[in-house]
Amino acid sequence: MKKFFLSFILIIFAEVFSQPMIPLIPANPVEKEEVSENGETQIRKLIKTATLDIPLKAEVIVPLEIITDVDIKALIIDDENLEIPFELELNRKPEAIGLYRLNFSSTQLDIDDDGVVDTEIFASKNISDKFIKDNYVKITGKNISREGTHKKRVYITVEVNN
Repeated sequence: MKKFFLSFILIIFAEVFSQPMIPLIPANPVEKEEVSENGETQIRKLIKTATLDIPLKAEVIVPLEIITDVDIKALIIDDENLEIPFELELNRKPEAIGLYRLNFSSTQLDIDDDGVVDTEIFASKNISDKFIKDNYVKITGKNISREGTHKKRVYITVEVNN
C-alpha cells in the first residue's frame, strides 16, 4: 500500500511540474548586461522607473456572425415535394446592404446517399438585415429511394462580397 501511495504521489508531482511555468515579471527591474562587438561586457543601469497612464482609443470591429442554429425535421410520404422555410439571425445588422453574403458548405444534398440530389437549399444572395427570412429547403420526395431517418449537417458562414 505504501508503494502504491508513493508512486501515486510521484505521478501527481511529475504531472504538476511537467507543465511549463509562466515567467514572472520582476518587481524591481534588474541591470541588463550587453556584450559589445569587441567582446566587452557593458552593464546598463536603470535610471528611473515610472508608471504611464496613456489614454487609448481603439476602433473595435465585431465580425458578422450567424447566432442561430437551424434544425429542420420533415416527414416525406411517397413522392411528396416539400418547401420548408427557415430564418437566420445575425449578431448585428450589417453596415451596408449587399456587402455580405451567405456561404453554405453545400446547397444540393443527397439525403439518403443514393447518388441522386433530393434536397436543395435556397437563400438570399445578399444580407441586408439582422434577420434573414427568405430562406427555404426544398425536398423532392420522388428522388428519395431509401426509407428511414436521414441526417445531414450543413455549415453556413458569412462572407464579404467581392
